[in-house]
Amino acid sequence: MLSCKQLVARSSDYLDEQLTLGERLMVRQHLLFCRHCRRFLKQMRVAQATVRALPEAPVVDSDALAERLARELKNS
Repeated sequence: MLSCKQLVARSSDYLDEQLTLGERLMVRQHLLFCRHCRRFLKQMRVAQATVRALPEAPVVDSDALAERLARELKNS
């Protein structure tokens, strides 16, 4: 059976469904007996959902921004 440390190391891959069948079974077996790791994975899921819900950052055209700032500095 996996240790808590091993489960934490595999948690992102588990949530992203990137583990082999055997690895998933080992994670699920550990989760059956460890409420702390179940809570940890629940918190990870909430964190992932929160990040997904954030709006995407606008793409900044750094050249256009630099030109605009230069114009504003000249005008001040």
